[in-house]
Amino acid sequence: MKKPFNKKKPSSESSIEMRAEYDFSGGVRGKYAGRYREGTNVVLLDPALTQAFPDSKSVNDALRALLAVATRVDRRKRARSQPLISPTPTLPAPGKIPR
Repeated sequence: MKKPFNKKKPSSESSIEMRAEYDFSGGVRGKYAGRYREGTNVVLLDPALTQAFPDSKSVNDALRALLAVATRVDRRKRARSQPLISPTPTLPAPGKIPR
């Protein structure tokens, strides 16, 4: 039976000081914060698709075209599912005769 792994707690003195190899003097605070906030979607393509879609512009163009076709087909399906004639005809208001 294995003994549980017990991690040593860092001493309060060593956790306050930063090690010498961590030098952030040339760093810029928040350099990539804007990019992170905007968010990015990273998608990995199959190697066979990289010939057809060599860059992000070609992928985006293809996806936009596919979306346009899909929404066009969806609109047509919805239009067909609605009846052409109303199931309950609207009656004229009392006292008015349609001409």
